[in-house]
Amino acid sequence: MASLESSGESRLRVFAEDYGLLVVAGTFFALALAGVYLFLFGDEELARRLIDDYGIYALFCIFVLEGAMLMYFAPSEALVPFAITTLARTDGGYEWGTVALIFAVAVAGATVGQVALFALAKRGGREWLLQKPWFRVEESKLDRFDRWFLRWGRPAVPVSNAFLFTRGMLTVPAGVAEMDVSEFAALSALGTLVFEAWLAVAAHYAIELGLLTFF
Repeated sequence: MASLESSGESRLRVFAEDYGLLVVAGTFFALALAGVYLFLFGDEELARRLIDDYGIYALFCIFVLEGAMLMYFAPSEALVPFAITTLARTDGGYEWGTVALIFAVAVAGATVGQVALFALAKRGGREWLLQKPWFRVEESKLDRFDRWFLRWGRPAVPVSNAFLFTRGMLTVPAGVAEMDVSEFAALSALGTLVFEAWLAVAAHYAIELGLLTFF
């Protein structure tokens, strides 16, 4: 019995080693097609319409693209504030259960996207990624974030994810360094939660003060 189980695990391991990159790359290719389509035919208004029409389902899908660094058609920093204003704001304030759900969906979607890119970097390698036309990070910029990861290690993942211009930039260096995927997912999610929280608070006060009127 133990021998049969060991044989099954061995076959599964061989399949994962032989076809793991193909499966991950195929999944990422499907995400890339969606990202390219939205880049060519979409815009910020489309993202808002999708959220307005399909709610948290659209928000999740859009954030998967954002996490995978494939969302070129709309600014990601506007998505959660817009979703909160559209789906959770009432005349008397906010539906806090809906606000919590929006945060959970945004963090989950972005983390799924980042883990997909992380897995691709881990299996395909840095040079393989740089050859792909949909990977739109210049080698010089990637070099800089490689140095960040080498210097600061794992804590750099949530910290970089919490800021606007560095979000997701440690995903590839972490994957190439063969960081544990569950650890990466947890740290990535933590950084995204901080990022979306401070953006939502800033947007709330900007709306209250009349500085934002486009929501």
